[in-house]
Amino acid sequence: MSESQIRKRPDHILGNVLVEADKAVLNVINTRGKSAISRRNIQQETKLPMNIVAKCVKKLTDLLLIKEIKHGRIYHYIATENSPSNTVTGGGCYPDDKKEFINQVKDICLKIVKELKVTTADGVYNVFIKEHKLTKVELSRQQISEILGVMVLENLIIEVKSTGYGEYRSVPVGDVCYRCHEGNVNHGSDVGAMSSIPCGVCPRIRECTPDGLVSPSACVYFTKWLEF
Repeated sequence: MSESQIRKRPDHILGNVLVEADKAVLNVINTRGKSAISRRNIQQETKLPMNIVAKCVKKLTDLLLIKEIKHGRIYHYIATENSPSNTVTGGGCYPDDKKEFINQVKDICLKIVKELKVTTADGVYNVFIKEHKLTKVELSRQQISEILGVMVLENLIIEVKSTGYGEYRSVPVGDVCYRCHEGNVNHGSDVGAMSSIPCGVCPRIRECTPDGLVSPSACVYFTKWLEF
């Protein structure tokens, strides 16, 4: 059966072909738009057993409703009519030594996510770019978001939706946010995300600017924190 035939198939016929689990998986994939999603994240959002997710993904792929994209060693899925975003294809404007640069950015983003425990792409961007310009290359909010997406695909961090409770209380309900895997989260008393970052207790924080006498790049304490 061709892709065009599948697309032209009336919704009520597809309804007879797909069971509730298939529809749940398809809905999660469709809501991602151009962002691919792994089986693990599908399972987390649908709460379906992993073996059911695997069957649904195979069925939807066979029906040409979704397509499979390999990123590293892990397969991800996207609606057939969508093209992968830069998160999956590795696009974007970066220095010539792109791989090394992106790895450095990912390392810093991972440290920020660990410290904040749960954060949005905006939260990482604000620490990374707006508060402490940590690279000489200008990175946009979208590029930081794409790099976080790559980190999700590489299973370095987890993408979840906020429940508004507990550690998610600072993020509006339903907003996409990021956290580390349980073994990598720094648990402890909730005393504020900036408390363990040197900037949070620095008496000259108001004088700190990217090109000033006091700057993140010249701060030995901040450099040591990045190297922990």
